[in-house]
Amino acid sequence: MTRIARFEAVLFDCDGVLVDSETITNRVLCAMLNEAGWALTSEACLQLFIGKMVRSQKDLIEANTGKPLTDVWMEEFYERRNTALEKDVKAIEGAVEAVKALHAQMGGQIACASGADRKKVEMQLRITGLLPYFEGRIFSGHELPRTKPFPDVYLAAAAALDADPQRCLVIEDSVTGTQAGVAAQATVWAYHPPLHAVCPAHELEAAGASRCFAHMGELPQLV
Repeated sequence: MTRIARFEAVLFDCDGVLVDSETITNRVLCAMLNEAGWALTSEACLQLFIGKMVRSQKDLIEANTGKPLTDVWMEEFYERRNTALEKDVKAIEGAVEAVKALHAQMGGQIACASGADRKKVEMQLRITGLLPYFEGRIFSGHELPRTKPFPDVYLAAAAALDADPQRCLVIEDSVTGTQAGVAAQATVWAYHPPLHAVCPAHELEAAGASRCFAHMGELPQLV
């Protein structure tokens, strides 16, 4: 069996794997939660919300702010977040080259499967030059019955590529996303840059990641 034949498809998370967006989104979210009355540090906010859909943490937010999580608040969050991302988001170092190489290696059998809303995902891929490699193969947890840590978004991506989930490789950087990939019965590798990883390697491994790697540029040679 060739190295490429180990997997039928490669399914990428977006935030923190393809685009360096998590600290930008976290900055906006932390500021808005503090404005709402929850005294929360940037570090604590990142740990609480990394890899999770904000609306899915409704009970936690309401318990700590003492206020309902309204559609108006969420719309303001999306607007402020998207403005910040438009200004500052960049591709993860080595991600563009890795995606380009894997798109060729896998015969186009790659997809982006994110827990984020589609508008955000497509905007970030467009800004970073990654959109052409994923157009028509972008999946959002917002559009499915359940988002990460449930497997729905990865199962949808695998089905669209006519790939067996058990022969898909999922690339993640968070515990929540790793759990989603494992629940889909895929192989999960965790992108874990030692100097700015969002989750400790031992937590990613405990969640089911079978490999951690430090630079996205390494990925084509590992597959």
